[in-house]
Amino acid sequence: MNPLEKELEYPWGDTLPEPGRAHEVAAGVRWIRMPLPFALDHINLWLLRDCVDGREGWTVVDCGIDRTEVRERWETVFEQALDGLPVLRVLVTHMHPDHVGLAHWLCARWQAPLWMSMTDYAMARLWAGSSVQDSSIEGSGPAGDAAVRHFARHGLVDPQAQEMIRARHDYYTRLVPDVPPRFHRLMHGQEVAIGGRAWRIIVGHGHAPEHVSLWCPDLDTLISGDMVLPRISTNVSVFDLEPEADPLRLYLDSLSAYDDLPGDVLVLPSHGRPFRGLRQRVAQQRAHHAERLDEVLAACGQPRSAHDLLPVLFRRKLDLHQLSFAMGESIAHLHALYFQGSLRRILGEDGVYRFQRI
Repeated sequence: MNPLEKELEYPWGDTLPEPGRAHEVAAGVRWIRMPLPFALDHINLWLLRDCVDGREGWTVVDCGIDRTEVRERWETVFEQALDGLPVLRVLVTHMHPDHVGLAHWLCARWQAPLWMSMTDYAMARLWAGSSVQDSSIEGSGPAGDAAVRHFARHGLVDPQAQEMIRARHDYYTRLVPDVPPRFHRLMHGQEVAIGGRAWRIIVGHGHAPEHVSLWCPDLDTLISGDMVLPRISTNVSVFDLEPEADPLRLYLDSLSAYDDLPGDVLVLPSHGRPFRGLRQRVAQQRAHHAERLDEVLAACGQPRSAHDLLPVLFRRKLDLHQLSFAMGESIAHLHALYFQGSLRRILGEDGVYRFQRI
């Protein structure tokens, strides 16, 4: 166990929902899990008992990726975990594939509306290509030609790694082949009535453009999405679509939105197990990134590229999927220090950006 986990409380210990079944974690709140084909092998999804326009049913929070086995797992959920009631709406925390991938199918399957922040909805439609058929947007993330050029500017010049990233140009569209053509907008501070209870929207930045978390004071429960995770740090990356971004600063600033929540709030994360100890976990994340920023700053006594710094930030072997996100996160840490004035940036004759301590 990660030593930091001992500071957190896991109300259900190691208990996990069985495939296709739900585990109740609060009144009218059920926990289900769907598989992912990555090292991070699951996503937690949430079923909220609801009533809309006099119809009893459920609001689904997040969807999983679009794969046959996930659709089949959902069909089992429909049969065994919904008490014979329909899905009334689909609420998506953000535009990453494991969260929005099956939204189009769920919405069509139940004739249910999609609820999402505007920025993440627009980005999902752009990347899925359902509204813009333009091959130039392929790879506007961790894969494809644009990603290869972006990472090459930051020192990833190994031809084999570049070819593997290039070959994954359809990474997003394979997992998110479509997005519903219309949606209901979620905004920071908004209260959404779900099952007769108010759920307050908390918008965060850095991990996704306009990530939505949901807090219900009546249930003392926070659906944190990917903004607060118990075991791993939230990925914060600079990708080619916004090459001059400073997402780590946005992410750290966003964590302040959770400071006023009760200390014993039940946190329902997208990965890992439900836990209590939100303040401890937020403090851990702040300390983690402060430590990483100090290490990056110390390593930049001489000019260093983002690729040079991968061994500093990641002490484990990285597969291709992890390498793309690791590069994005390495750039994010360098940008945080660069934009605050602690590093200078140098464009070498080889076309690679390197950063040096001032």
